Amino acid sequence: MKLRKTLISIPAQGVWLEGLLCHAPNVRGLVLRLHSTGHPALDGPESALEGELHRHGFATVTLDLLTRQEVHRDPDAAYNIPRLSERIQSTVEWIAHQPPIGALRLGLVGQDTGCAAAVRAVVRDPDRFTALVFLNGRPDLAGAEPLRALRCPVRFIVTPRSPDSAILEKAYALLKGPRHWLALPDGADEREDERLQARAACAWLEQHLGTTESAALE
Repeated sequence: MKLRKTLISIPAQGVWLEGLLCHAPNVRGLVLRLHSTGHPALDGPESALEGELHRHGFATVTLDLLTRQEVHRDPDAAYNIPRLSERIQSTVEWIAHQPPIGALRLGLVGQDTGCAAAVRAVVRDPDRFTALVFLNGRPDLAGAEPLRALRCPVRFIVTPRSPDSAILEKAYALLKGPRHWLALPDGADEREDERLQARAACAWLEQHLGTTESAALE
């Protein structure tokens, strides 16, 4: 499937968030890919995850939840979970008003502190999201009450080298809704870890957003 790539700017709380929309007319769903730390080149080569999603027929919105000025000015900006959550909500509102993608089923992939912001955003607007994937990350920072209230199907994908495995286990234990814990095998290197994460994330999203046979990790 050939997707059209468009650099986008989304208004949120008086700032413009930088993003990249990859879309085609016959996609099966939309996946929101969040970055809350760092600013990967949006116009550079696609990541292993984005490539896997595109090959399986998903449109993607890759988004930086913080501006470059905020990252450079405030080292703790990535831990302002309420602000990040509100920006996810602003992004969802923006998506809803874009005719090519507004009606698509929506999945979300988070990592780092974006996982916590995603939990809060989804709890506030549960009908808009179909499935979540957390790649390691810090969902615990959402707080115990939002984690217990989450009902959207979520998969925790944990790599062997994650320093936060114990924290993730505690956050996972608080969940009451549909959930799945996937501990990945030890890849040969970081690139192999990324490929394994991408396959596992895509499999979960296919299960909940798509209709064709999934290539899930066993």
